[in-house]
Amino acid sequence: MRNLLLSFLCLAVFQFAGAQEFNCTVTVNSDQVSQTNQQIFKTLERSLNDFVNKTKWTNRVFKENERINAQMFITVTNYESNRFEANIQIQSSRPVFNTSYESPIFNFKDNAFNFDYIEFQPLVFNSNVYESNLVSVVSYYAYILLGLDADTFALEGGTDYYRTAQKIVTQAQGNSVSGWTHTADNDRGRFDLVDNLLSNTYREYRVAMYNYHRKGLDILGDNNSTGKQVVAGSMKLFETMIKRRPNAFLIQTFFDAKSEEIQNIFSDGPKVDIVSLKETLNRIAPLYSSTWNDIKF
Repeated sequence: MRNLLLSFLCLAVFQFAGAQEFNCTVTVNSDQVSQTNQQIFKTLERSLNDFVNKTKWTNRVFKENERINAQMFITVTNYESNRFEANIQIQSSRPVFNTSYESPIFNFKDNAFNFDYIEFQPLVFNSNVYESNLVSVVSYYAYILLGLDADTFALEGGTDYYRTAQKIVTQAQGNSVSGWTHTADNDRGRFDLVDNLLSNTYREYRVAMYNYHRKGLDILGDNNSTGKQVVAGSMKLFETMIKRRPNAFLIQTFFDAKSEEIQNIFSDGPKVDIVSLKETLNRIAPLYSSTWNDIKF
């Protein structure tokens, strides 16, 4: 009986240990830094991988196959006396139902990522306290990724995660660190991203995220024609949004991740009205006109 109880306890511990939310690879690139001792960058990379993947970010229990696949690429451009100047690129994806395909959700580069770090210092997230810019930036993007992922599975499912990210912004703003406020020179930063995600002004973005993925991509394997029609219809939602807010920041974040996928979706399989679709795409995302021109059927 005692051995049986011990087995159950071990299983519970194992399940909890595997319940974290991310399957994330953090890479720290120091090629631009003239530093003979590279150990601190390797230590930072290991610490960040542990921090993102072993922190319990939510109260949900994530199964292994539910963990969010993500990458964070940190490029250090200058290092001196434990002071890092860097940028960070964040990417994530989510599986498509009944396929082995991973759909890109987010692909964003943040150039305002400066922080202090002493080798082996603990990285701990406290939702009520600003610990450091390193912890705050990485934690902020963890909650953005959680929110975006949740929005693709349930309509506006990511709201609570965005609110936590917004709380991180508010706490960080009192510490005079760059990247946390809206400015004329930086109107597409961390403040703006989460502010737009929570604003009713841009609600169509979140509706489109849900329709595109849950009602569109997830049924492509079973009903390719209907799935493609839903994906195409999602673009109309963006058209409604940009009539109200031209050059909306969220439009750029969407197509930075999705342009190639959209081109691939509509380049084969059951026919849809490609002419109308391409006209819509060129209106809402003209920067990708060369990609839309490659949609041929």
